Amino acid sequence: MTIAAILQNKGADVLTVRAETPVRDAIELLATRRIGALPVLRDESVAGVMSERDIIYCLKSEGAAVLEWPVERIMTAPAITVTRDQQVLGALSLMTRRRIRHLPVVEDGRLIGIVSIGDLVKHRMDQIEREAEQMLAYIQST
Repeated sequence: MTIAAILQNKGADVLTVRAETPVRDAIELLATRRIGALPVLRDESVAGVMSERDIIYCLKSEGAAVLEWPVERIMTAPAITVTRDQQVLGALSLMTRRRIRHLPVVEDGRLIGIVSIGDLVKHRMDQIEREAEQMLAYIQST
């Protein structure tokens, strides 16, 4: 199963911020939408990802001044991305190895979606449940 299947169910709507957006404004968007990360765009390409973790680490080390900084000063960059044809298990492995929770999905250098570790785990659990139901139905039919 590929990332394309997840995007098909989830949709391709992605909230983003520009690299020059003040951190304060990005935090407002995270809080209002109750999300954990935002892809950061420079021109039309993904320059990085700003997550709750990035904010917390910078606030701890730099103080409240970071709220006025542009997002590009605190984002994780370069962005680790996947394409829609990436296998779900491969994406899960990448997220585990890199200790990240969000993967922008790009095609031809443009952002087409984003998946979270929660999206991938839910998809995998649904798949396992379907397989278990099919096995049970097969066993009961014999």
